[in-house]
Order: sequence, then structure tokens, then C-alpha cells
Amino acid sequence: MTINFGQLELRFNAMSNIANGSVPVVLEGEDQSAYSANFKRHRKGISHKEMVQGYNEWADKYDVDLSPDRYKGPEIAASFLAQYYPEDKRETVSIIDIAAGTGRVGEELKPYGFKNVDGLEPADAMLGIAKERNIYGKYYVEAIGIERTSIEDAHYDCIVIAGGMGEGHIPTKALNEMIRIVKPGGLICIVMREEYLKDVTEYAGRLEPYMEELEAKGLWKRFSRTVVPKYSFNKNGVVFMYNVS
Repeated sequence: MTINFGQLELRFNAMSNIANGSVPVVLEGEDQSAYSANFKRHRKGISHKEMVQGYNEWADKYDVDLSPDRYKGPEIAASFLAQYYPEDKRETVSIIDIAAGTGRVGEELKPYGFKNVDGLEPADAMLGIAKERNIYGKYYVEAIGIERTSIEDAHYDCIVIAGGMGEGHIPTKALNEMIRIVKPGGLICIVMREEYLKDVTEYAGRLEPYMEELEAKGLWKRFSRTVVPKYSFNKNGVVFMYNVS
């Protein structure tokens, strides 16, 4: 009998992560390798600093591992913005892509006619790839929610986030900073894995209640909340859209 020690190790790691309250999936071959690379940057207890370093180390392989057949967040985000903004408004609307990574969201926005798009990303190696591709107008090597960004009040018409929410990623309190930098009447669109609302320590029982609290205070108003299938590795995503008051 032949023992596949690679698969045995994956199943052992999966059992360990179940015990730690975080459950990866067990796939095959390159899909498993890609999922493991992503899971490593979302593991329980990861600090923000460790997360940023992890993405810097992953930058060269990120787009290969999270190709559109495995991760559809950028496509989903762009399609939701295209549905929201009429075609004749897209060329001038000012957008900041938060947690921009290598620029996938920016790339997906271009075919829809969005031209005024900037990117903010704390991992400089990731954003460097976006810069080489000339994706954005301005590049901010910054994190949101850790400290106040350098962006002026009410500067953008729209914030879009796809894949920026997770363990050690964007904290709940970052919603205040998002509201600060968006113009009154502007849009905040957050695309994330649905299960993170329960599995991520920072968000479980906190993120959606805080969204509601901000709405009760009159700081923004929910436009829509939509669950989308096959967002990432065939797991559901959820798209939040809010208008700043």
C-alpha cells in the first residue's frame, strides 16, 4: 500500500485548523497549493504586519494562484460598479481601490469605461506590480483602519474593496475612515467571503452590527447586500453597498 504523505499532511493540518476554529478545504494539486497560499495569509491569529509581509512574499505568484477560475472577487466588484454607475458617468467618477493588491480590480474596471481609479495597498511588492502595469492614477502604499490615511476628507466618489477583508486584514473600525474619504452621496462597495462574517475573529458578531450602528447614526445608508456564488474557491461571497450620507 502506498501512503500519500502530502495528502496525509494536508488532512492533519486541516484537523488542526478545525481545532483552532478555522477550516480550510482540501483540494488537489495546484488548486490545493493555491488555496494553501491564500489560507496562509488568512490564518487565525495572524497580525496585520505578518499579513502584509505574507503578501509581499506572495506577490510574484499571487495572480497565478488566485487566477479568475479560483477567485472572482475583482470581476464581481467591477460588475457591481458597472450596474450602479450609468455608462455616461463612468469616465469621470473617482474611485479608490482599497487593498488593491496587484491591480486586478483596476484591470476589470477598465473595460466598463472607468478611467479615474487610484489604488491603496499596504504591501509594496503587490502594489509595485500594479504600478508596472500602469493600472492606477495614484498609488498609496498605506493600510486603512490602522491609522489615518493621507487621503483628504470627502475626496472620492467611490471606494471598492475586493478581497481586502479577512483575518489580520482590514479592521472593523476602518469603516469610519472609508466614510471620511468618500464624498456625501458617494458609494462604498465591499466584496468579501461570506463565511468571514462568522469565522474571522474581528468580524464575528461585530462587522455587520457596526455597519448597522453607523447607519443608525446617519453616517451612511445601505443600498444593497447581495450574496454571490463561487466568489473564491467555489465559496460564496457577499457584496455590501452603502451610500455615504
